[in-house]
Amino acid sequence: MKRDFLSLSDLGPGGIERLLDLSAELHKTRGTADHPRPMAGRSAALLFDKASTRTRVSLEIAVHELGGYPVVITAQGSQIGRGEPEADTARVLSRIVDIITYRTFESSRLVELARAATVPVVNALTDDAHPLQLLADLYTVRAVRGKLAGLSYAWVGDGNNMARSWIEAARLLGLQLALACPAGFEPPGQEVALANRAGAKVPITHDARQACEGADVIRTDVWASMGQEHETERRKRAFAAFCVTNELVRLASSEVVVLHCLPAHRGEEIEADVIEGPRSFVWDQAGARLHTGKAVLVWALGKA
Repeated sequence: MKRDFLSLSDLGPGGIERLLDLSAELHKTRGTADHPRPMAGRSAALLFDKASTRTRVSLEIAVHELGGYPVVITAQGSQIGRGEPEADTARVLSRIVDIITYRTFESSRLVELARAATVPVVNALTDDAHPLQLLADLYTVRAVRGKLAGLSYAWVGDGNNMARSWIEAARLLGLQLALACPAGFEPPGQEVALANRAGAKVPITHDARQACEGADVIRTDVWASMGQEHETERRKRAFAAFCVTNELVRLASSEVVVLHCLPAHRGEEIEADVIEGPRSFVWDQAGARLHTGKAVLVWALGKA
C-alpha cells in the first residue's frame, strides 16, 4: 500500500516522534558522506496552486539532497491552472514520477488527487491543514526545550489551518494547548472536542493574556491567510488585541519559545521587537522545514 501524508494522523501511533527522530538524524548528517540518498534515481512532482517560499525551497532542496530530481509545477504554468481535474493530473504524474506533493486551497482537491494517484501524495498545505509546517514547529520546540510533553502551548490569532494542525498534534500527543482567538474566528468546535476527548487539554479563550500566562511556547500566524486578502481590513479590526507583544512574552515562561511560520507582518500579529528578540526561534523554525520535509519524503516512499 502507498503511504500518503495528508495529515499528522497518517503517521500512525508514535509516528510523530519517530519522524522527528529521523529529521534530527538527517539534520545531523547533512553535507556528510553518511547522509542517505534514498531518492537516487527517483523524481518528485511539487505542485503549487498557491504561492510559496519556505515550502517550495525546502521541498526542492530536500528532494535534491536525498538524491532525487524535483519538478516544480505551478498552476500558472501548467494545465492545472486551465481547469484540468486533479484526478487526471494524478493519473498522468503517477506514470512519470515517484511521489507528489501538493499545495492547494480546498482539502477536497488534495483528497481527489491522492485517491487517483498510485504514488505517495504529501500535503504541502491546504485551507484546512499544514502538517509539514507543524512538524517543523515541533522539531524546533524539541530542539530548544529538549521535549514536547509537559510543556504549555499557546496559540494567538486566527483559528486557521495552522491552528487546526496544532489541535491535531495536541490530540495525538496529549498536549496542553490554549488557543486565544477573536470571537467568530475560533477553530472548528468538533476538532477541539475530539482533542479534549482524546486526553489533550485544549481550552479556547478570547483573551490572549490568559492563553500566554506561563506558556512555554507561543505560536502565532498572519491574521489573513492566502485567499483572505479581501478580509484584511475587517480582520485587522477584529484581531487588534491579538498581537504577540513583549507584554505577552513577559507573562510566559522565562524560557518561552516564540514561533511564527512566516511571512510575518510586524506590528500586526507580532511586534518587531518580539520576532527579532531573544525568545524568537522563527529562523530556526524556518530552517527546520528542510529536515522535516526530508523525513516526510523518506517515510512516504517507505524508506523509514
